[in-house]
Amino acid sequence: MRTLGLIGGMSAESTVIYYQQINRLVRERLGGLHSARLILWSVDFAPIAELQAKDAWDATGAVLAEAARRLEAAGADALLICANTMHINAPEVTAATRVPLIHIADATAAALKARGVRRPLLLATRYTMELPFYRELLAAAGLPATIPDPADRDRLQAIIFDELCQGVISPASKAEVLAMIARGRAAGADGVIFGCTEIGLLIDPADLDLAAVDTAIAHCEAAVEFALGG
Repeated sequence: MRTLGLIGGMSAESTVIYYQQINRLVRERLGGLHSARLILWSVDFAPIAELQAKDAWDATGAVLAEAARRLEAAGADALLICANTMHINAPEVTAATRVPLIHIADATAAALKARGVRRPLLLATRYTMELPFYRELLAAAGLPATIPDPADRDRLQAIIFDELCQGVISPASKAEVLAMIARGRAAGADGVIFGCTEIGLLIDPADLDLAAVDTAIAHCEAAVEFALGG
């Protein structure tokens, strides 16, 4: 079994999902008391969030690159950034190490295609929705993504940072996000990307009557495929 290095803490709430899901998937594949070989470097998210708000992506890249180097030195055979937005710094992480980075957008694109989705609605932080780094990767995979209108983007940003990243799960916010999905579907989306690793804490794909990909779960599945040699 290969060892996975996780760059987590962004947020801690969704990093828990990674730890649980990767271990669950390994146990399902291997049976018995098997669990994953994991090394976790968990950052303090507050300084990262402040840098995000300032568009100081060079600074966040330096933090993630250092985390990647530490994980590689500790014996990681591959790396995961346990957040969608921070894949803006995937190039810095890749440049800092010799081990592969398992990219969340690649895992998401594969999961969307497996579900027959062609025009997904991307729900995520404002950075992931509005900056080009994520949607360009999806478009290159033949999956042009749509995003909510500006008011919905602002509201979703607040739900993610003020609620989900702090462990607050609100039924009212769930209803708001379901309404965003309904508007996206009416505008032509045929699937949904839970493009923030916390969104799955609020909504289950089973809540929807169209295809949905929880990026955290898809990322974990790709990681386990690597770890077990698939």
